[in-house]
Amino acid sequence: MTLESKAYHMANCAFVNLSSGEVRLEQTPPSLVRSLLGGRGLNMAYLAALLRRAGGAAAVDPLGPDNPLIIGTGLLSGTIAPNAARFNVSAKSPETLGLGDANCGGFFAAAMRRAGVDRLIVSGRAERPSYLLLEAGTIRILPAEAFWGMGVYEVQQALKELHGARAVAAVIGPAGEHQVHMAAIMTGKKNAAGRCGMGAVMGSKNLKAVVALGAGKLPVADPAAMRQARIEQTAHLKKSKVIKVLGQLGTPFLYDVSNQLGAIRTRNSQDNFFEDSLNAAEFEKRSDKMLACTSCVVHCRHRNTLGGEGPEYSTVGLLGANLGIASAEHVIHLNNLVNELGLDASSTGSIIAWAMELYQRGLIDDELTDGPLLWGDFERVHELILDIAHRRGFGDLLAESSQARHRLPDGAQDYLIAVKDLPQSDPHDVRYIKSFALGIAVASRGADHLRNRPTLDILRLPDEARRAIFGFETSRDPTSYEGKARMVAWHDDIYAVADCLGICKFVTHGFNSPHLLGYEHFARLIEAATGMHFAEGELRQAGQRVIDLERLLNLEFGRTRADDTLPKRYFDEPLPARVTKGHRIERAKFETMLDEYYQARGWDRAGRPSAERLAELEELIRLSAEAGDGGQGPAPG
Repeated sequence: MTLESKAYHMANCAFVNLSSGEVRLEQTPPSLVRSLLGGRGLNMAYLAALLRRAGGAAAVDPLGPDNPLIIGTGLLSGTIAPNAARFNVSAKSPETLGLGDANCGGFFAAAMRRAGVDRLIVSGRAERPSYLLLEAGTIRILPAEAFWGMGVYEVQQALKELHGARAVAAVIGPAGEHQVHMAAIMTGKKNAAGRCGMGAVMGSKNLKAVVALGAGKLPVADPAAMRQARIEQTAHLKKSKVIKVLGQLGTPFLYDVSNQLGAIRTRNSQDNFFEDSLNAAEFEKRSDKMLACTSCVVHCRHRNTLGGEGPEYSTVGLLGANLGIASAEHVIHLNNLVNELGLDASSTGSIIAWAMELYQRGLIDDELTDGPLLWGDFERVHELILDIAHRRGFGDLLAESSQARHRLPDGAQDYLIAVKDLPQSDPHDVRYIKSFALGIAVASRGADHLRNRPTLDILRLPDEARRAIFGFETSRDPTSYEGKARMVAWHDDIYAVADCLGICKFVTHGFNSPHLLGYEHFARLIEAATGMHFAEGELRQAGQRVIDLERLLNLEFGRTRADDTLPKRYFDEPLPARVTKGHRIERAKFETMLDEYYQARGWDRAGRPSAERLAELEELIRLSAEAGDGGQGPAPG
């Protein structure tokens, strides 16, 4: 077996139809692997093909049996490559009615690959609660009635007791079972494929869990080269200051920075700073250990003293400051609760804050909300989170996430902090740093800080340093609009490649530091793992294909230039205090940035890729469709 063929041998794609019970394993076409690598990239190609087959992206019911649920590991996931622990879950989103995609770490991706499956594509709907068992390249559909109703950690423990200590599961909690539009797919106590309601899609299929019984080590083309690359790249990463801080304090240290600046979303972005009681030191007091994912060199995750893991920066902000909750202990309680119920913390915090402001303004009242809805009311928020997960009372309305606007009074939409109907994923108010604002506006799945955020922009690096990193001129002033569009496009590409490889953003070049892993490091790891050689430029081209493929999908969902925009508040209301006081996004300058971004991506002014690129993407979708058919294809749901 040649090194090249060995790489493709590692690309096993499993098709499971829960309606018919059909299970089939196919090899991913080599040209697809070469073009899109794995993870997020291959997921997008299969998603495009399967949605077309089911009647078209716009027509498919996101909670219907024809919506495919795709779980795809990265090309390097499960190897010893630094921080190669991640997988992507993709489907049509019930939260946004558009492109659904979520990225997750932990230990599941490695276990899934070691169980002989690199990508799992689930269609149809089981007649009764079920789960999938993956082992040695085989897949069984098993009954899950005994597990239905269990919380996230509870069901994982039950499955481990049944299948042994090596069982690693990706599961839904009560929120997914009740098809809450912001339900997550969870693994471990806090690792969440949280964005876009992928847990609701899983619940709609009557699928409680996917259990992987991985065995042995994942074979690689050149073990010695992989070991050497791991040693050298780990040493390189450990020189970075941000890696050291993440290992000591985790992501909550970012709250301190944003709050001092005046850029923490507070009370649904009406204010921009909050209490120091949510500073990282307060969470450090309530942590007894730092934890890590597969092959991680960072160890950024807290094990908290209240029985869970976390919280992350996003949770601190969105279940803390954004709701007016100032107690670190209360935030940890809410963090643990959303994780056990299987809810996306970002959307949950954003949607409850939206409701609180609507109540504050008199747009909704006690008759709808089942009682007062006041800033800082921990007990009410705790109760409301339970009601959302179980679709009770007012919680049933909020369980619709951004789609609840259709059942709310006129004007409610103006106070929703979302883009493309996806509530903003992080607690950083983007009105000050213009590149951050553009990034969430153009991100393919909606308001998102992990698709393209140019975090280096806040460092005010010298011009020569910026030129060396990006290869073009851009203003060092984070409040400037000049040159920022090309920065966002630059980050689009490398972050997409990291997602395709299964590598964490925290070790990816350009995310918080210029001294992390870039294309040259990725190319070395890919060759050691698979035998495939990539020039640095070829890897960036793979990232560009993924971005363009997602754009094509968005066009098929009916998204246009008008959807690449920001919440009304970010244009109309200046930030009220601290360093950022007076800053907002100027509409005319934003539109110019958007033009420049489209130009940098090679799209026309409407945001459509070139004819040449569209032809290339159509060929990749055709190959995915043929691979999905396998001579017969999974039966319609």
